[in-house]
Amino acid sequence: MKAFVAGATGETGRRIVQELMARNIPVRALVRDVEKARSILPGEVELVKGDVLDQQSLAAALGDSTVVLSATGAKPSFDPTGPYKVDYEGNKNLVDAAKAKGIEHFVMVSSLAASQFFHPLNLFWLILVWKKQAEEYVQKSGLTYTIVRPGGLKNEDNTDSIVMQNADTLFDGSIPRQKVAQVCIEALFEPAARNKIVEVVAKPEAASKSFGELFAGVV
Repeated sequence: MKAFVAGATGETGRRIVQELMARNIPVRALVRDVEKARSILPGEVELVKGDVLDQQSLAAALGDSTVVLSATGAKPSFDPTGPYKVDYEGNKNLVDAAKAKGIEHFVMVSSLAASQFFHPLNLFWLILVWKKQAEEYVQKSGLTYTIVRPGGLKNEDNTDSIVMQNADTLFDGSIPRQKVAQVCIEALFEPAARNKIVEVVAKPEAASKSFGELFAGVV
């Protein structure tokens, strides 16, 4: 297995890279700024300069990767086209490149409430609308996929247990980014994670379950 990570220098993406390295899975990281990435990511990571919006560059960027993990997302800005370009067009380009390469598994980080149009996050240039469009594009692509919808993201890890449910059944809650990264990596190894949307939060009172049990509990 060789993992290609888009959005690798973001807060969630860098944790995905760390989790992959901890499992001794080689990583190719798509970065726009190589110098910045060198200061953020472990030294063993193969850095590939490119951009999800530059479709022509992605085929070469994927190289010999066998799986793709997309943690790309628009940063808050005054650009009303940001979520459309990054969350939808960027992921769409990644999916197309992954299909052309015969990628074995496509994991995408989306967001809780992606199906809810009347949600405060949609005041930020319809960010959830475009995440949902990207999800649907992945689902229709023919690729083996896992779409991970985390609740509110926390930078600090904690000892809370992961709660995983079907799409559109969790409506609030938060989760450390480290746990989101773990869910993404485990999805590559758990047969029960294939071709599913999973919603994840972390709760101190939740029963501790293995990742196999968590993914098997989602239909």
